[in-house]
Amino acid sequence: MAQPERVIGRESGLKTVFERARVVARSNAPVLLLGETGAGKEVVARAIHEKSSHRGGPFWRVNSGALPPELMDSELFGHEKGAFTGATSSRKGWFEQAHTGTLFLDEVGELTPAAQVRLLRVVQDGELQRVGGEQPIKVDVRIVAATHQDLPTLVAAHRFREDLYYRLAVFPIVIPPLRDRVQDIEPMAEYFAARAAQRFGLRPSRLTMHDADLLRGYAWPGNVRELAAVIDRAVLLGEGAGLQIGIALGKPATLEPIHSEGAASPYKPLIEPLDTVMKRHIERALAACGGRVDGPHGAARLLRINGHTLRARMRKLGINWAAFRAASAG
Repeated sequence: MAQPERVIGRESGLKTVFERARVVARSNAPVLLLGETGAGKEVVARAIHEKSSHRGGPFWRVNSGALPPELMDSELFGHEKGAFTGATSSRKGWFEQAHTGTLFLDEVGELTPAAQVRLLRVVQDGELQRVGGEQPIKVDVRIVAATHQDLPTLVAAHRFREDLYYRLAVFPIVIPPLRDRVQDIEPMAEYFAARAAQRFGLRPSRLTMHDADLLRGYAWPGNVRELAAVIDRAVLLGEGAGLQIGIALGKPATLEPIHSEGAASPYKPLIEPLDTVMKRHIERALAACGGRVDGPHGAARLLRINGHTLRARMRKLGINWAAFRAASAG
């Protein structure tokens, strides 16, 4: 099981968040984490688990948006042998596997209507029924749900059960986006830079004042996840001689040293091919949208482009958008 990340911002930009997490951790009440994709919802969910009475049990994270709708009930609640074609044996779902521990149910707004009914039973009665099963199964699971969507709007549109929403939203915690906690950006970047240098086998590099200004001046639509990816690129591009923050952010006129002899100037402007810049920009949008292409929260809407046009460009540029959805399964 993955180890929790070092939490930067616990005493600054995320202080209120962790104070609320500490309060609710002592109870068994469901928790609803609200915030943009990549803002750090899993870090907060793990903190709640580690301070709860369920800390001796497993911590499982399930991204509802990554589960095929036709398999969602089986994946979450399990199935009995013969329940459907291909069910050659009984299987425990994620709720049973998380027994005595915590199930972090990310992107809960993506649950199908049938899965919402089954989840309501778990929340209300602490029991579930496998697909094809007849007997209820008791489970002791701490539920931490999360979403970047506006659940009241989904309730009003009859896409999310009102009774389930009120059961999950007993103790909501709103996680602010990275752009609203600017004081955390520099220490996070320093941490990610040191971690990346160790992972890539390069000499560690510190941020310059100019690097920090560039990072603080960026909007971070992908939040902490995007910051980590940008710093990884900056470390790799710097090759142990410094961080290339400007290039990693896609700045078009960053100066790059020229090493050829007899050059009139020691620097030249680095102008990247248009396809490279376009590919990076689309990948950034996909990361911010959790791999979604279409819909109100998809990359096509964010980029203000037709979904079919965006898919055609991604095929041309060799972008595997499914990988971004798998990566968020944050």
